[in-house]
Amino acid sequence: MRVLLCPDKFAGTLPAQEVAAAVAEGWREVASGDDLLIRPLADGGPGFVAVLAEALGGRRVPVPTVDPLGRPADGEILLTDDGTAYLESAQSCGLHLLAAAERDPKATTSYGLGALVTAAVEHGARTVVIGLGGSGTNDGGAGLLTALGVTALDETGRALPYGGAALAGIAGLDGAPRLRGATLVAATDVDNPLLGLHGASSVYGPQKGATRADVLLLDAALERFADVLERDLPGCPAGLGALPGGGAAGGLGAAILALGGRCESGIGLVTEAIGLSAALDAVDLVVTGEGSFDHQSLRGKVVAGVAGAARDRGVPCVVLAGQVSTGRREAASAGVTDAYSLVEHFGGEERGGLDAALSRPAEGLRQLGARLARQWSR
Repeated sequence: MRVLLCPDKFAGTLPAQEVAAAVAEGWREVASGDDLLIRPLADGGPGFVAVLAEALGGRRVPVPTVDPLGRPADGEILLTDDGTAYLESAQSCGLHLLAAAERDPKATTSYGLGALVTAAVEHGARTVVIGLGGSGTNDGGAGLLTALGVTALDETGRALPYGGAALAGIAGLDGAPRLRGATLVAATDVDNPLLGLHGASSVYGPQKGATRADVLLLDAALERFADVLERDLPGCPAGLGALPGGGAAGGLGAAILALGGRCESGIGLVTEAIGLSAALDAVDLVVTGEGSFDHQSLRGKVVAGVAGAARDRGVPCVVLAGQVSTGRREAASAGVTDAYSLVEHFGGEERGGLDAALSRPAEGLRQLGARLARQWSR
């Protein structure tokens, strides 16, 4: 039996590599002779750099940075031999870096991402690929621009405070981006624009702590910010607020586009790097997974891409997740043969299954791996 294990992270509990390792351990307890091909996955969110480092090699360089509230944080960049640097916004802008009471997208900043980009440029990178996802910011990348040398000013010529709300008072820009000719690439599978009903503030702001009033304030502030960028930042494309991908990671996508960068599929970039297509061609079963298998999973996320590719090849695909809320028929139409929940495996929510899934995910995944082996191995 040839089995491909290609899960995403279980957000908040295990990175993709540990998810795959736990499932593999359980499978081998039952069917040690099977051939397990392990290919952890990521989109542009947390784990992006680690997965690419495993697939591409290169040099991982630690970089000190700051979190969304300006506190010290640990970041890193991956430098490859072809002059490309890979980094992820979640290391400096991640929602996971904030306690629940600290989540306020009116005040959080993307400045720390600028420290990572600056480090990549100073190491000679010609292309800087930035994984976007899991952010706790909604400042349109204003903090990123500040770190790169472009400061937002109010009507008196003073620098604005950090955070998305302050952009309501923007009147102009000072300085020029220090990129030394490097090209920026936003790795994201979000196609939301910066502004409007489908924009960064409206769709993702509430997840980051924004109230309805906050959403309206932030959207208006980002609209003003976008107007100033188009007017004062050389090379900024027209219609910035409506461009696909501009709303990714609280508007970081828009900042990258304003700097002359482009958007690419994060999961597409990762799957190409790890050779997922060739791996799918050579296996009898695919096992993927993520923390929550829900309606969003089937709309452009890792699991949907893997399941669809397996379906196209006639290969069964099993999903393991912390929680499963997708209907069986909907999942089957996307190429998912079966789905298993850690919460249900541990007895369901009413019997403490949720607490167990959060506190003992590796144990549950090992047990589910063994269960799959008993059901599927020849």
